[in-house]
Amino acid sequence: MKNGEDLVVIHLIIITMQSLLTILLFGLPTGWEWPIILIVILLLFGGKKIPELMKGIGKGVRGFKDGLKEIEKDIEEDTPSN
Repeated sequence: MKNGEDLVVIHLIIITMQSLLTILLFGLPTGWEWPIILIVILLLFGGKKIPELMKGIGKGVRGFKDGLKEIEKDIEEDTPSN
């Protein structure tokens, strides 16, 4: 069984990861930059490879979110209720 201190550390790591993700997303391109990025991606990968690339990215993001939910669930299960 996990120690209470371990749960606090895991929870702090999750909060830190969420904060870093928010900071990283704040610097995303806006407006006119998106069409340029899309054209460059189309030129680099070609029309046939883009659906495969997006499918792989989607699976990766889904796996990351599922992992975070599982860790949060473990924390809630191991936390003693008062």
